[in-house]
Amino acid sequence: MIFFTSDTHFGDPRILRLDRRPFSSLAAHDLALAALWNETVGPHDEVWHLGDFAKHSPATVSSLLSSLNGRKHLIVGNNDGAATIAAAAWASVSHYKELTVDGCLFVLCHYPFRTWNQIGKRSINLHGHSHGRLKPMTRQYDVGVDSWNFRPVNLAAIKAKRRRP
Repeated sequence: MIFFTSDTHFGDPRILRLDRRPFSSLAAHDLALAALWNETVGPHDEVWHLGDFAKHSPATVSSLLSSLNGRKHLIVGNNDGAATIAAAAWASVSHYKELTVDGCLFVLCHYPFRTWNQIGKRSINLHGHSHGRLKPMTRQYDVGVDSWNFRPVNLAAIKAKRRRP
């Protein structure tokens, strides 16, 4: 199965204050997000992380990545430093990706777009960065943890949300 997520901000103390995430401490935040990830994603699943993964040392980023289920890809976000980008556990690292799944084009970037490739042909833009604060746009979804109960989301859940008014 394929999952998408963004804006985990592991190890970044600003996240509790800026986004008012409901955790008593940064350690509790990081433990909860890792547990929810592994509860949702299986060892053989694929995960596209659309940026702002962690603010840690190289050793801590590597250890954290190794503890999370799935084959992980990074779409670089504005808060991803050298330790995150250079971590060997990523299956791929890029700033932008177009991914076709079941005949549908998904345009992946940390940042939301106003328009994107094949928008007129029903392609879908998945993004992070906005922490659930943007007004929804047709065929555009914020896959950040703030929008999906602090866990990665699969395509079935995204498509189900798409059908709702």
